[in-house]
Amino acid sequence: MQSFTMAEAKKESFEARKERAAEILRRLKRAYPKAKIALKYGNNIQLLVAVILSAQCTDKKVNEVTEKLFRKYRTVDDFANANLKTFEQEIKSTGFYRAKAKSIITSAKILKNDFGSKIPKTMQEILKLRGVARKTANIVLGNAYGVVEGIAVDTHVRQFANYCALSFEKDPNKIERDLMALFPKKEWFGLTYKIIDFNREMRNRANREKAKIKLLDICPASPV
Repeated sequence: MQSFTMAEAKKESFEARKERAAEILRRLKRAYPKAKIALKYGNNIQLLVAVILSAQCTDKKVNEVTEKLFRKYRTVDDFANANLKTFEQEIKSTGFYRAKAKSIITSAKILKNDFGSKIPKTMQEILKLRGVARKTANIVLGNAYGVVEGIAVDTHVRQFANYCALSFEKDPNKIERDLMALFPKKEWFGLTYKIIDFNREMRNRANREKAKIKLLDICPASPV
């Protein structure tokens, strides 16, 4: 199987890159037909909280923390009325716990006061919540309502876009822009989770070679 190099990728036209992206998508869909969000939650506010907690933290660790947390906090009111110091300690192992605790409690209060305790259904409105940027917004809107306004660019997606030469940017918003131009809108939501599953395999030493073979000839670099 002949490798596709980064030098070749930097010279290819947009149409050639779009054609290569289509082949990448076909292979990902074949390899990961059941890819979906790994975070566990019971309702939309818990989804929002889990996604905020997942920043700079593994989904596995977030699920460990929320298994107990979500038995105590179930509603917007529960989070809005949480004691900040207590909540910080309850989520401490997810990292950046002070900022996350403040974001979650403040967002819950905004939801209660401005949105009738409901998660907004539009990008414009959900971005008004504290600690919510486009990545979080895309994940929550897609999983809560099936509203797809973009592609959630987390660490996995950023790495994938760079080593598959689909974007040469580092800024998540610019990477999202590049990916949205390459892939059909109907594929945006599922694409995120297929990329995440692939990238997790690539970062797992036991599965790396098996995963690499899937895209070796059309992705010029390795993430590890």
